[in-house]
Amino acid sequence: MTIDVFVADEQSDVPVDAMRWIRLAREVLRAEGVKGEAELGVRFVDEGAMAHLNKHFLGNDGPTDVLAFPIDDDVVDRGRSPDSGGRGPGADEDETDDVPVLVGDVVVCPAVAKRNAPNHAGTYEDEMALLLVHGILHLMGMDHLDDDEAAAMEQRERDLLDRFHKAG
Repeated sequence: MTIDVFVADEQSDVPVDAMRWIRLAREVLRAEGVKGEAELGVRFVDEGAMAHLNKHFLGNDGPTDVLAFPIDDDVVDRGRSPDSGGRGPGADEDETDDVPVLVGDVVVCPAVAKRNAPNHAGTYEDEMALLLVHGILHLMGMDHLDDDEAAAMEQRERDLLDRFHKAG
């Protein structure tokens, strides 16, 4: 059982260490309870592409630092039809029929991250790690619409960054 993280670096403004962010994303997903077959997409885009996404999906002008697009809202039932009650007689017990959970996509703009880093997370790498974790937490259902939600999300970000980014 694996967690696959697919990275597409679609910008050339700021260098991106794809393997570093793949490792971080996998650790965060595991820590958030993702098990079995799962897939996450991470795209690094330039400011123009991010501004387009921000306008199209949120109605906001200009580039933002991170956007999250969840895919699977519910766990897919496994098993045989019509009752999803098991694999059926004669099934090979070692064979799996698990459908991968499509967690979603996180889109990050490294140029915005680099610009915001000195006044936010500190270094470019710290800002990128924060944005990736932030996006994944959105995919896992967390939000920051009110003060209590924001405090809980920020605490979880700190915990995950301390475990998987700053310790490494």
